[in-house]
Amino acid sequence: MFVAALRSNVKNVTARQSNPFGFEPPCEPFVPGYGDANAHFHVVGDHPGVHGGADSGYPFTDFAASERLQRALVAGGLLEETGTPPVVDRTYFSYLHLCVPEGVPTPDDYADQESFFDAELRAIAAHVLLPVGERATKHVFAIATARDADDVDMDALHATEVPGSGWLVYPIKDPAQWSDDDERALVDALEAIRSRDYRRRADLGRFLPDDEPYMVR
Repeated sequence: MFVAALRSNVKNVTARQSNPFGFEPPCEPFVPGYGDANAHFHVVGDHPGVHGGADSGYPFTDFAASERLQRALVAGGLLEETGTPPVVDRTYFSYLHLCVPEGVPTPDDYADQESFFDAELRAIAAHVLLPVGERATKHVFAIATARDADDVDMDALHATEVPGSGWLVYPIKDPAQWSDDDERALVDALEAIRSRDYRRRADLGRFLPDDEPYMVR
């Protein structure tokens, strides 16, 4: 019911790019999702201590590695401009763990935050998921693909396409570990996917009495 309510209200919150769904996790401070609530691309990070935003309040900011990711997303066409916050183009950013942690979150900490991420993921219903780093990739594999979430080699998976259950998944190696080749591979992959129809949809119009297409995911 929580997800259905969020999806029904998406059109009413798109003008608010920071925390468009009004999440209030049981912590302070936290870094809510940011971007286009009707996004085609959903960039999924770990937590503010890994990917930034504890000071600014925006995911994938504050850190040099996160700024490098933003630059690659601009080059690949997913952002219009880098910044704090960036200028988005059909893109949304969020974390598995919204709260700014003291140290490293425990498995129970991640489990406590999972309902927020799950509701956000399904309310936005982006076509392409881009998990950043090993933890985010394992989580997305577990909930959105048939791939083994325990078999994750980020060097091999970086900027490659993994078919999902209603999504395409493009894992991204943590930008703090990128080589120049890693950055170029991501830009090339984003340009390639934007050049084709990446939406996972099927036309069920053939089952209806008229000739109108009926596209569903």
